[in-house]
Amino acid sequence: MKLPSDVRPKNLLKALKKKGYRKVHQVGSHVHLHHQDCHRTQVAIHPKPIAKGTLKAILRQTELTIDELSKLLK
Repeated sequence: MKLPSDVRPKNLLKALKKKGYRKVHQVGSHVHLHHQDCHRTQVAIHPKPIAKGTLKAILRQTELTIDELSKLLK
């Protein structure tokens, strides 16, 4: 499956919270998230969709597949 190109930061935050990530703190526009399995990532809150390279890095950090992300975004 292809990497979605229209993922907005707020939608990604909701999807990660469904997966068990919780907001630890926020510095400026960057929200830091942690999971109980010691995975952590950060998402920058901006009005534009997340860049493909940034989204790919977040998926790698959270160990989510593209299919899992697509299901969580629905």
